[in-house]
Amino acid sequence: MELLVHGVGGTTPAEMLDDPRTVRITGDHIAAVFRRTEDADAESRPEDYRGRPVPEAYVWCNLTSGNGTRALWLLLLPFMVVNLAHWMRPTAQDRIRTVRLYGLLVRLVGLTLTVLLVAAACEVAIDLVAWQCAGTRACAERHSWLGFLSPVMSDGGWWSRPGRRLALAAAVPAALTGLLWYLSLRTWRAYESQQPMDRETDPEAEAARTALGRPGFWYGRRLVARLRAAHTAAALLTVAAAVGAPAARFDRRPGGPALLDTLGWLLVAALVAGAVAVVAVVCRRGRSENRLDRELDEHLVRRLPLAALVLFVLALLYGGWARPQWTSAGRLPGDMTFGGIALVQGLLVIALAVVAHLLHRSLPHARAAVRGLGGPAVAMLACALGGVMSGGVSQRVSDWLDGTGASIDGPPVLLTWQASVIPPLLVVVLLLCAALARHTWRLARAEREAVEGDHPGEAGDQGRTRRIALIRAMATLTDRAPLLVAITSAATLLLGAGALVGALTTDQVPGDAARGTYAVVQGAAQTAQALGSWLIGLGFILFVTWGRRAYKDASARRTIGILWDVGTFWPRAAHPFAPPCYAERAVPDLTWRMATWTRATGGRLVISGHSQGSVLAASAAWQLEPSARKRVALLTYGSPLERLYGRWFPAHFGPAALASLHEEVDCWRNLYRRTDPIGGPMRLPGDSGPAVDRAPLRDPLTYGRTELHPLPAPILGHSDYQADPAFAEERQRLLARLRPEVPAPRHTDRPPSVPAADGGPEDC
Repeated sequence: MELLVHGVGGTTPAEMLDDPRTVRITGDHIAAVFRRTEDADAESRPEDYRGRPVPEAYVWCNLTSGNGTRALWLLLLPFMVVNLAHWMRPTAQDRIRTVRLYGLLVRLVGLTLTVLLVAAACEVAIDLVAWQCAGTRACAERHSWLGFLSPVMSDGGWWSRPGRRLALAAAVPAALTGLLWYLSLRTWRAYESQQPMDRETDPEAEAARTALGRPGFWYGRRLVARLRAAHTAAALLTVAAAVGAPAARFDRRPGGPALLDTLGWLLVAALVAGAVAVVAVVCRRGRSENRLDRELDEHLVRRLPLAALVLFVLALLYGGWARPQWTSAGRLPGDMTFGGIALVQGLLVIALAVVAHLLHRSLPHARAAVRGLGGPAVAMLACALGGVMSGGVSQRVSDWLDGTGASIDGPPVLLTWQASVIPPLLVVVLLLCAALARHTWRLARAEREAVEGDHPGEAGDQGRTRRIALIRAMATLTDRAPLLVAITSAATLLLGAGALVGALTTDQVPGDAARGTYAVVQGAAQTAQALGSWLIGLGFILFVTWGRRAYKDASARRTIGILWDVGTFWPRAAHPFAPPCYAERAVPDLTWRMATWTRATGGRLVISGHSQGSVLAASAAWQLEPSARKRVALLTYGSPLERLYGRWFPAHFGPAALASLHEEVDCWRNLYRRTDPIGGPMRLPGDSGPAVDRAPLRDPLTYGRTELHPLPAPILGHSDYQADPAFAEERQRLLARLRPEVPAPRHTDRPPSVPAADGGPEDC
């Protein structure tokens, strides 16, 4: 059998099988295996398939780019990015405690992102709308729908009390929390609840190869349920604190009611205890990969969010208590909240970088992205995304509410200073892009001679040569991504620290000697803040517009689906509100299909994967039992296994893991082009590399017009590998190798009927 797995963006069964008549063999409308109609009953007619395989196509594109609601997943982008940081751990040897500390730090960073998102919703609804705008006559008059909340316009109505206004506005962040909980629960039931094959395994042998082969790796049901309970509780506690803390602070004034003061202290103590419980759950709970963990902590999953919900209701009752002397003025103390979150995130990222460096130093990997610091760099970018999104929403809502610019105080000072970071950060990114463009231009000039050398004897065409050379040079930009991420992340950390210092020193008056310098710095900061505020607003509008367009436009939705194809491959181990992991459905699907087919027929199969499909194919092969794995051959083309996954996720796709895969399957061949920005060679150590990688395929197939190609051949890049004759040669070679009843011995001559592939070695 030949099992085809498509790559990012998806395709149709008819295109994969090159036949308009296809039938679904197994699966559902989300992911399924298809055959040509004439091959549907191939097992009952084995004599008709002697010498040729039964082709099947596994179609999984609806797991990521299905209906229009997937466009809403754009709002979960920071959660997805921090989840990627969890899996970017460097390769380690005998560092179990350090590995666990790395995962713990990433989970804590994910928890701060949840608190940041909900705190931003509280800032908008509770502070800007209910506290500042509704409590200011000029702002309330501009927005008549706030009239019933205004103490002036409603003549002291029931909802005009500050505490009651805050309690009513808390419905917005509470609804956001409920939405996140519902989405996580719904996707948890659809993805994490798909059980992989239950098999016997040697944990030590699996750990020596890669964690991707462990029985419980693709079954995160228990962990996601735990983290969902903890993050939901943290979000509810954040909303409760936003409502109860201002009331408790007012009740602590001299001469205030003793009863309310006592209740305020009790509420604060309960909130602190709840926060400690949430952090304890996040710190204590990790993944269980060595076995298929079917247990579920039902008491924890139910009681922790329920307890937080009870505290939230108590905070609403306490905050909504009538306090005749309480009036709203200024802004709520959000600077301390957002400043504390930013400080904690910075310290966690620095600690994560130290741990990652220790792990990388214990077992260095020369091609690891950012020298093993890819995880901390990506975690810093996740925090930056969360800060930009929270600051952008706050700034836009403030500008919308305060048309005159003088009626309300606006968002916290820290969010304003964070806006001032955007222009210099964009300058850094633009300079990096300019440097990369210059390097690409120089490389393209150097590639022109190589292009002409690859097509000797053909008439020169300077325009076509320049185009081929430029595409080759641009394909190398993928290998420069670690440098871009490292510099951007470091600049974000430094500028974020500067914004935090600037926010803390805004109200301090300098001495006479420093007033001139202070005035210059303050003026530059105000200019950067204004520009950054507009840039954040523009980015937020583009963000929403893109999401709206993706909801209506299938092509745009497919583009977003490609983003999720790459970003949501990994299980949700750091953040439960991230988009779900499609591989927890796709990898068990492929594993079950390969294992059951080989067990039922005693046959062999070639699994053929393009792009991201090759990653799924390799992951499924690791999940097979060793006896079944020996009956499988692997054909990958346009594969990012080493170029992207091996560099960014070295602990799981490093050289040792890929070399073990080559040794354990019957045969593995890999095709790539120099014009492909995604696929590349496997670069396995020793003699394994040439045995797996074929020489780079020609692209285009012909330089100019020939008798066989009278029209100019296109430059294919990452697509249409099947159009190259080398693909048919390698495919036929693998099928011929698997054709005998007994597996052919490794590292032997190929069957006589199979000719030597151009540029390929004499064995697997």
